[in-house]
Amino acid sequence: MSLPERFRFPPPVADLIGLEFHGAEDGRSRMSLEAGERHSNPMGTVHGGILCDLADAAMGTAWASQLGDGETFTTLELKINYLRPVWAGSLVAEGRVVHRGRSIGLVECDIRDGDGRLLARASSTCMTLRGDSAAGR
Repeated sequence: MSLPERFRFPPPVADLIGLEFHGAEDGRSRMSLEAGERHSNPMGTVHGGILCDLADAAMGTAWASQLGDGETFTTLELKINYLRPVWAGSLVAEGRVVHRGRSIGLVECDIRDGDGRLLARASSTCMTLRGDSAAGR
């Protein structure tokens, strides 16, 4: 299953940051970012929030790829471990659903550089919303 048509994609934040969506299906997704100076923190490395946005987008699209009609979701918690500094270059994020319960599930994401080195690993708890809880989302 790919992303439900009701999801606004790409969202405005993807354009703002420069995220590229490469697909989502069966609880897996792939996003990328060409990181440059505009993504830097005061020390010159890519800001951790940018890496977190990339991971969040990959995990969210992985979760969304498994939603049914009338379902949407929200993120309850997000955690990220930064493993290497990044200054610039191609970053790839791969999200995957680890566990999907009826309402709550766990999603993970690895962010790698162009050489395949692991830069960060994130995890997220997502909650599927239905009925009135899903209205307007």
